[in-house]
Amino acid sequence: MNPPVASEIVARDGVDYLQSNEAMFTFYKRSKGEFSKYFLGLRDELKIYGARCPGCGVVRVPPFELFCPECDFTELEHVPMPDTGVMMNTPPVTYFAHSLFQSWVPFGRGRVLLEGADTAVPMHVYTTKGVLTPFVFQRGTPVKVVFRDQRIGKPTDVFAVPQSELTAEQLARSPLLESELDFTTPAEPAVPPATPDAKAKLARALKMLQKLARDARHSSRARHNLAGWKRRIAVKTPGGALAMVIDDGTLDVSPGPLKGPCDLVLLFQDPQTLLDWLAFQEALTNAIIAGKLWISVNREFTTIFKLDRLPRSVLRDAM
Repeated sequence: MNPPVASEIVARDGVDYLQSNEAMFTFYKRSKGEFSKYFLGLRDELKIYGARCPGCGVVRVPPFELFCPECDFTELEHVPMPDTGVMMNTPPVTYFAHSLFQSWVPFGRGRVLLEGADTAVPMHVYTTKGVLTPFVFQRGTPVKVVFRDQRIGKPTDVFAVPQSELTAEQLARSPLLESELDFTTPAEPAVPPATPDAKAKLARALKMLQKLARDARHSSRARHNLAGWKRRIAVKTPGGALAMVIDDGTLDVSPGPLKGPCDLVLLFQDPQTLLDWLAFQEALTNAIIAGKLWISVNREFTTIFKLDRLPRSVLRDAM
């Protein structure tokens, strides 16, 4: 955390660049002040508090003010709120986040109107059905608030999931904890029926992928992309199956189903998406967002990012 004062020359593509060590740290404590009850409610009581005006009855969640501006500044009273509501908007989905939120991507950022509230709570939203795409939540989607197992009194102590993804028992449980949901084994979509065209496309994609794997072994950039990473990936398409294994700097691709344990499933609606990726026409990340590619683990986007870099890295080292 305290790098030495130094500089060095780093060579890239035959050009020397000067690189120096720098440091910038800012630590501070911030009081929640008069709104502490709301954040203590999240952290310790597993409750969401609203502020209700005894005069007009308006309920503000979160309690962003202490006195009602419509009722001669009558003091508001804290009331516990239900943990169910609806989305006020179609939330944008974050796939690329800075370091503080990198381990949480992808996540949606929307506003949830809890039952009985007159204002909406900004909140992260997730799905238990695999990767989060823009098609999961819309304005008016019924949701339930879920509390994280580890809470520190911040807005991120809670998030919302669609009520349609929960059992009757989970819907009735209050509070519902993150550990009581299963994000690891989503129901896998059906693979579209096989067609001769799909089989031909997959055969072409297999040859291109195997060439990419061979070329990646001779590319310093590609090896760096995959360094320290191990994943066993089952690829399923209407044209058949492939197996991809990332093993600390290398990629192996073989035809047929993956044998042994699987870390991640990639299900393509059409093998053409594989060909488009390898031909630099569409990134896997974009294919996921567009609903052309389904992945089994929501938080495996780091693996997708690494795969997306490979063709570009190989091409750059070959130039």
